[in-house]
Amino acid sequence: MPAWRKCEVIFDLENKQRAFADLETLTTAPGFWDDQSKAKEIIEKANALRAILKPFSDLSKMLQDAALMVELADGEKDELQRAQAEKEAATVLDDAEKAFADLEMQSLLRGKLDGNNAYLTIHAGAGGTESCDWADMLWRMYRRYAESKGFEVETIEYQPGEEAGIKSITFLLSGANVYGYLKAERGVHRLVRISPFDSNKRRHTSFASLDVVAEVSDDIDVEILENDLRIDTYRSSGKGGQHVNTTDSAVRLTHMPTGIVVACQAERSQHKNKAKAMKLLRAKLYEWKLDQKRKEMERFYGKKGEIAWGSQIRSYVMQPYTMIKDHRTDVETSNVPSVLDGNLDVFIEAYLKQIACAGS
Repeated sequence: MPAWRKCEVIFDLENKQRAFADLETLTTAPGFWDDQSKAKEIIEKANALRAILKPFSDLSKMLQDAALMVELADGEKDELQRAQAEKEAATVLDDAEKAFADLEMQSLLRGKLDGNNAYLTIHAGAGGTESCDWADMLWRMYRRYAESKGFEVETIEYQPGEEAGIKSITFLLSGANVYGYLKAERGVHRLVRISPFDSNKRRHTSFASLDVVAEVSDDIDVEILENDLRIDTYRSSGKGGQHVNTTDSAVRLTHMPTGIVVACQAERSQHKNKAKAMKLLRAKLYEWKLDQKRKEMERFYGKKGEIAWGSQIRSYVMQPYTMIKDHRTDVETSNVPSVLDGNLDVFIEAYLKQIACAGS
């Protein structure tokens, strides 16, 4: 790493430490909870900074512990005790290497919104029931990824498939750097497998798209005029049971000037659903306006184009061989079950490195 880049990292870390200390001071001030909305926002910012700073302190402690164990091993006369100390030092160094890899990936997140939560929307594409089932598999994959990272998952809107799977689903992932990582997943995902819905056991190709939009805070300037909105209410969809609303509490918002449509059915209250849908609309409009300024509308659509042949960012092949390949970075793996279980870091890291290199 060039010397100037090291200085930049250290300087940025010092700024973050100061910002975190300032926020911690605010949380102990009298009357902090008088404005609960503002207090929650401050706590979320503090937690985001803590998530960045803690790995640095953890890594520093690991290296200190490893150095101490090596020093003890060097001074130990008993061979068994020395071997044990060396083994413990090696274990700590392995953990330190993993922590460093996490920090290295985190250092690739340089976008203005990379630290934010993110709205993800999965749409089934060409392929009918097959694609609806594939969309459901992707939904599970991203849930598993979120669980492995400690992200919270909240379903905003859900449309089931006619026979199986889902037509579309929108969900909010909350946690440190969610958008920074998941923006790498935006695009069309293609599946090749022997169809479980085909009695002749033929091979089928299915498509589904993933949109990823950063959640934006209230201090981001996004103007939404009431006259520009069409508001529709409808009954929530679901798999049945006590959690399905029996009133028209779900809300769909259409922003007429842009054609952007969002919906929310997460709450039993129509008012709460409208509030959440408005937050999602603000996020999508902010992303849309950024793209207008850059005159690159492809980025708003994740460069996904039509959800069909020739537009996929990644292919998941289960027959006649097993392989997952990312067509942007050429990264591939034969461990399909692991990836479908949420182990996406190899693809995300490669994409973020590619973007960082392109921008340097």
